Amino acid sequence: MRSILRRFGAQHVALIVVVVILAGLLLGFAGCQGLPSNVANCAVTPTPPADLTVVPPAPEPPSPALCGFPLTISSPTTGASVNSPVPLMATATPPDPIYTVRVYVDGQAVLYTPNTTVNQLLWMANGQHTVEVVAEDTAGYIATSSIQLNVIGQEPGALNIQDQNTWVSCSATISNSTCAAGLGTATSTLTLHQSSPSLDGSAAKFSIAGNHPYSNELYWIPLGGGNSVSHFTYDLWFYVDQGDAPQSLEFDVNQAFGGTRWTWGSQCDFDQTHHWNVWDPLHEVWVPIPVPCDHFPSNTWIHLIWTLERVGNQVHYMTLNVADQTYNVDTYFTAQPNWYQEEIDIAFQMDGNYKQQPFSVWLDEVNLLAN
Repeated sequence: MRSILRRFGAQHVALIVVVVILAGLLLGFAGCQGLPSNVANCAVTPTPPADLTVVPPAPEPPSPALCGFPLTISSPTTGASVNSPVPLMATATPPDPIYTVRVYVDGQAVLYTPNTTVNQLLWMANGQHTVEVVAEDTAGYIATSSIQLNVIGQEPGALNIQDQNTWVSCSATISNSTCAAGLGTATSTLTLHQSSPSLDGSAAKFSIAGNHPYSNELYWIPLGGGNSVSHFTYDLWFYVDQGDAPQSLEFDVNQAFGGTRWTWGSQCDFDQTHHWNVWDPLHEVWVPIPVPCDHFPSNTWIHLIWTLERVGNQVHYMTLNVADQTYNVDTYFTAQPNWYQEEIDIAFQMDGNYKQQPFSVWLDEVNLLAN
């Protein structure tokens, strides 16, 4: 200190001391290399996931925090009285790329996402619930955040889904795995909020083309999660500009939790079976049902309603109403095991014909009712 006083003077030394103190405070807040202090100063070295391409089974009860990084639930607030499905908004800020984000209701995983943000719906029964978000990054750090909620009522479900901007799509493959199958990669676009043609002034337009015959495009939208609902009504209107162009049109509902995925898949197979087909999730095959299906008229709104239910480890296709005709399907299949991505979602797929004839489909008033 004496040598410093001689060289810089008292005022300069005081300034140096202040800078050192501030630097220490900043390091205590930010940690080494800009990391949050609880991560940079973590007393435990986490174990990184062994294979980042695999979604692991959800730990139940959820894992505790391990030198957790910032993770906030912005809506709803803890203690709130809400209706189900509950819009949940949360954001994680990991020091490394995110690996998994899971949402738990009363200790059971009901929603998985590979993203750092959650903006989806949670279906819950009436009563008091604990909702916890658990995020893990690729280095193995784990953050948690939880709230208490009181569910006081039930809303019908997810409404006007066609307007949401979180649709995802793929063609023949995705991440080297089969997606929409077919014999090639399609060219496809989605345009939201179309005023015409539309029933209510805001339809979604799905278009497909390409150079590969029999190529397809699958669109799906993650809506949220929950295990308290087991009955679904998939209710929508569709409009095809070239009614004879599709090879088939597909409409699906999925629910997954607890390592099982219940898939209710259906397709109107215009050119092959000329019947509606339903999906057998366990054997992963289409099964024709005695409901006729021929090309729909061009430029005409068609109403489609599927009633579906989850019964134990089975999917139950109950009734199909299409173009004002109701059919009692009453068909059961075993659900798909070993599925570890918790979610409730819907899907829509367009299949090209042997000429890959371009066509567009408008969806409107797309609702998924659940109880």
